[in-house]
Amino acid sequence: MAQTFTRGQVAQTSSRDAETLLTIIDSRVYDLSDFIDAHPGGETVLKQVAGKDATSEFYNLHRHEVLVKYSDLCVGTIDGETGQVVERKPGDLSVVPYGEPTWLTPMYHSPYFGESHKRLRKAMREFMEVHVQPEAREREESGETISDELIAQMAEKNVLAMRMGPGKHLYGRKLLDGAVEPEEFDCFHDLIVAQETGWISARGFMDGNMSGMTISLSVILKYCNSEALKKRITEECLSGKKKICLAVTEAFAGSDVAGMKTEVRKDKDGSYYISGTKKWITNGVFCDYFITAAKTPKGMSVFLVERGPGLETQLIRTSYSAAAGTAFVTYDNVKVPAENLLGEEDKGFAVVMNNFNHERWFMSCAVIRQMRVVTEECLKWSNQRMVFGKKLIEQPVIRGK
Repeated sequence: MAQTFTRGQVAQTSSRDAETLLTIIDSRVYDLSDFIDAHPGGETVLKQVAGKDATSEFYNLHRHEVLVKYSDLCVGTIDGETGQVVERKPGDLSVVPYGEPTWLTPMYHSPYFGESHKRLRKAMREFMEVHVQPEAREREESGETISDELIAQMAEKNVLAMRMGPGKHLYGRKLLDGAVEPEEFDCFHDLIVAQETGWISARGFMDGNMSGMTISLSVILKYCNSEALKKRITEECLSGKKKICLAVTEAFAGSDVAGMKTEVRKDKDGSYYISGTKKWITNGVFCDYFITAAKTPKGMSVFLVERGPGLETQLIRTSYSAAAGTAFVTYDNVKVPAENLLGEEDKGFAVVMNNFNHERWFMSCAVIRQMRVVTEECLKWSNQRMVFGKKLIEQPVIRGK
């Protein structure tokens, strides 16, 4: 049960040689006695703050999430004192200036955003904080790719479906427990999904968080020539049972899509055989399907290629994180059925360019959101230094995320 302490009691209980090690962080008392061996900085660092107020020292080294993670170490509060840290609850808006878009501020009205947009924003933020953020932070450090359990959660709430933008693929689905109706889902709802998805500060994992599907399943939705194939692939991917990625970039043809060297040979029965390589393919290491662009005799064509004989993937450990599942893909005479041609033969360049539209939109939305996160963190840091560094307890320090 939480206790009430005076600062004198904390100091008397926690001398350097005492077995009990109490310290104060933002008017709360933490018992670190059993945490000494687990502390990354070692025993000496903790004993330096034994019995003292370590608020300034803590926030100079750690994010507020550390306190949340080890909240079970909090044993009480300081009598007559109120903490200065305002903790946000999952789904809450930031109160830091410029931390949120202007349409979410009380004094500003936008004709483009209504109540359904506000509901979706709150639901998405809460989902990301509760379900995605813990795994994102953990796997950003370990380099592991996204878990099937998290993919299943996103599929169940139709977060995966919403990431594909407005369209008939949403009809008949319950979007985040009814936050928005499928028929009214518009480009501004799409913007919210993109921004809230990119809100978590775990860049590699967020690319690994089914970004490959976001930029590739769109080709199936728009260019698949077989309705039966379109339905099967779409349901498999939006349910999380199968994973899909976009394989366009090559080591010798990055932004120069037309300069790719992966080639296609067409058989007499109409089947295609693909040979070549693709590089830096997001999510490719764990995908089942590859939307592949390759050179055909009179241009370029795009195909749905299923993982199988002749197709191999190798993880690329990028400088930012292996959690993205970035892959080097090799095609060694891989057979592709005729119905897996997407769009028209030799006219794949238009398919690739058109598909880039939603990808660039999604990326732009996410980058703007991340810029707000950076701004917010800088202002939080400045406020923290003012309050705790100079001991001017005049306003609360906003900690979150």
